[in-house]
Amino acid sequence: MGQWDGKSKGTVLGYKIFVFFIKKAGIRSAYFILYFVASYYFLFLTKSNRAIFYYFRQRLGYSWLKSKRMVFRSYYTFGQTIIDKISISAGMRSHFTYEFDGVEILKRLLAEKKGGVLISAHMGNFEIAEHFFGEIDLDFQINLVTTDLEHSAIKNYLESITKKSGIKFIIVKDDLSHIFEINAALARNELVCFTGDRYFQGVKFLSGDLLGEQAKFPAGPFLIASRLKVPVVFVYVMKEPKLHYHLYAREAEVKHRDEKALLNAYTENVESMIERYPLQWFNYFDFWDQLGKN
Repeated sequence: MGQWDGKSKGTVLGYKIFVFFIKKAGIRSAYFILYFVASYYFLFLTKSNRAIFYYFRQRLGYSWLKSKRMVFRSYYTFGQTIIDKISISAGMRSHFTYEFDGVEILKRLLAEKKGGVLISAHMGNFEIAEHFFGEIDLDFQINLVTTDLEHSAIKNYLESITKKSGIKFIIVKDDLSHIFEINAALARNELVCFTGDRYFQGVKFLSGDLLGEQAKFPAGPFLIASRLKVPVVFVYVMKEPKLHYHLYAREAEVKHRDEKALLNAYTENVESMIERYPLQWFNYFDFWDQLGKN
């Protein structure tokens, strides 16, 4: 089925090994170890391999051989973003360089004192954005709307070895109380960030076209953003060669109560990022719900 189960691969021991190499031998030494981890994933994670191979082969139209190579490179790139996130959070931000594309949009949102909705995707490394915003004196809090389904042991370990995040989390709850938290954050002139590309079984969804095939998207971010009468910005933090990151921000044209038009604008924007960064699409499941079909 074309939905995510809320769980990511990885163990506490694996994270501890990477942290050891980062601290003792540097970030690039951890990149070297990553070759072995990516090889393991490439050889043994059949289900996610099929999903990401379908993305490269059928949706991007790569050859069979190139698609296979890109599966490995995708795992390796994803691992790099995790290592970078740990490194930056642990106080090694000075090792990285970065650039902003559209940051004036975020500055304007703050000056207008209306709050705003950011919609991102599981592409690149948006979780490190907060560590760069301080450099341009954006004095605000980011609220990430998320599910609480990640492995708690890994989460607790990372919190123990990294600097406390300035990002606040709004956990999606069955009683819909998170809606009140979202409204309260916007009333405080804060920015609320959703990811718009992972649908869970049982939640309301919208259908949209991505890379020439229909897929299910969670309805919540688009329903909320199209009804709150606040600016909506698509944002991504993408990894460039070496230790360099590129933040993109693009304001969306939002028609009140037209969530379908907003979804279409979002998928078009995601496609433009995929065209530039095909290796940084990190949805390792049957996103288009095609793998079980003949």
